[in-house]
Amino acid sequence: MNEIAAHVPDRIIELREILEISALDMAKETGIPFEVYSGYEEGKIDIPISVLYTIAGRLGTDVTVLLTGEEARMDSAAVCRKGKGVQIERYPGYEFASLAYNFKHRTIEPLLVTLDSSKPPAAKVSHAGQEFNFVTEGQVRVAVVNTEHILNQGDSIYFDARLPHSQSAVNGKAQFLTIIQEK
Repeated sequence: MNEIAAHVPDRIIELREILEISALDMAKETGIPFEVYSGYEEGKIDIPISVLYTIAGRLGTDVTVLLTGEEARMDSAAVCRKGKGVQIERYPGYEFASLAYNFKHRTIEPLLVTLDSSKPPAAKVSHAGQEFNFVTEGQVRVAVVNTEHILNQGDSIYFDARLPHSQSAVNGKAQFLTIIQEK
């Protein structure tokens, strides 16, 4: 876990305590089983980006606060220079950079995801909304429910993110842009 991701549970706990919400109530109100929620706060379980949105919403803040400890500042345009997005390593072989972290009241989340096939693939996840993936480098295997799609550089896929899905690199490293709309 990188330095930024390591601080996310601490920020969640701090905000939750300021708002005087118990961990049990937080779990109930976000629809997360208490054992899983506790694992998030203890840093034992990686928090999916979709869950960060749910938690941020309950805490009345922007996900940027959970990721960086700072409020998003831009409301007309936010430029993210190459290599300057907020980098998060969710687990070995799967890292992403938030490309619009500094824009207030985002309705979509553009992320640049880097995968490494030498590491174990991610488990399938599901979350609210829709998702778009565009491969920028290498080959990416996208599994949606029980169907796998092999995407090459320049290929894309759009799907209902409520369906269980995962992405993994086919050979070596791969990178894709994902745009997630939570609503």
